[in-house]
Amino acid sequence: MKKAADVAEEASNSKILEIAARAGYAVSGILHALIGGIALQLAFGNSGEADVSGAVAQLALQPLGPLLLWACFGACAALALWQLGNAVLGHRRESDNKPGKRFSAAGQGVLFAALAATIMSFVVGQGSSSRESTSDFTLALIKNPFGVALLLGIGVGVMVTGVVFAVRGFRRTFTKDLVLSSHKPVRKFQVVVGVVGYVAKGLALLLVGLLVFVATIRAEPEQSTGLDGSLRALKDQPYGPYLLAAVAVGLIAYGLFLMVKAKTLRT
Repeated sequence: MKKAADVAEEASNSKILEIAARAGYAVSGILHALIGGIALQLAFGNSGEADVSGAVAQLALQPLGPLLLWACFGACAALALWQLGNAVLGHRRESDNKPGKRFSAAGQGVLFAALAATIMSFVVGQGSSSRESTSDFTLALIKNPFGVALLLGIGVGVMVTGVVFAVRGFRRTFTKDLVLSSHKPVRKFQVVVGVVGYVAKGLALLLVGLLVFVATIRAEPEQSTGLDGSLRALKDQPYGPYLLAAVAVGLIAYGLFLMVKAKTLRT
């Protein structure tokens, strides 16, 4: 058993897996930038689906789309494995082996596994709207015992995560995970896209969680429509198009930050 554990730990810390995992951050960055671009179009009155499924659908329409999706799937799957490996077996850096860090790594592993599964659904031609899937999931869960309590918990959890993201952006604690450039303009770019990106991502998550919470309280599961529905709801508020445009630019910044993180992640 010990030998098997040693082999697993060596594999999780391998350079090849690390490079593939970094590519996963870059893929996530591209998807966030695409979501931000679609949200910006919505702000100006155009159509589109501003969520992961909408972004992946856009990738699928590009030249060599299937090959591109396979590459994105592999990168996200590798990042999921890398994060889960860090959660279970520990990280190279001792400071990242605290319970909180391991729990965070496990959560990220699950999220990137879900992202890889979404990409694969488009590869095999079974991709569906995240907006509809979220609504269907809420409807199915709300009919079950304890479903309402669970949905309320999910809503609150997503809102809390949004607040954590925003606070991390304002406090710039994300810089601890990066190797900051010695060149001032480059370092400033790293920090600015991180601050703007984390705050915008936090606001987006806060809106998603709030929509789930309100839809559950009102027993209107069809109103729980994920990120796309949350951004559309934001547009309907006073000065909504301007607020949506600001969040869209922030999501693009977060995408740029993730691409920077892919290159400069401290391991």
